Amino acid sequence: MSLNTSVSEDGSKVTITIDGRFDFGVHREFRNAYEKAETKASNAKYVVDLSGTDYMDSSALGMLLLLREHAGGDNADVTVTNCRPVIREILDIANFDKLFKIAGGDS
Repeated sequence: MSLNTSVSEDGSKVTITIDGRFDFGVHREFRNAYEKAETKASNAKYVVDLSGTDYMDSSALGMLLLLREHAGGDNADVTVTNCRPVIREILDIANFDKLFKIAGGDS
């Protein structure tokens, strides 16, 4: 598992890329990724890139909800992108398309 964070040059967008398993083992690292990102905008956009994620469990869903809350709750701008079919199915079953923008990937 690896987790990488990048912030756009203007500080308005944080991208978190997760490779491997997205489970409780990355909880602290995932939380630190968005809490410590140096954003300059109060309404920063967050992108969670799951192109390299091959496993996701319920704790990952909880972590995404915590990110959404951190980013502004109902006003949050969080996109989950590049989901493999098995990951997209989990997000669909959990109705996360009603809480997040889900973009790209093989669905």
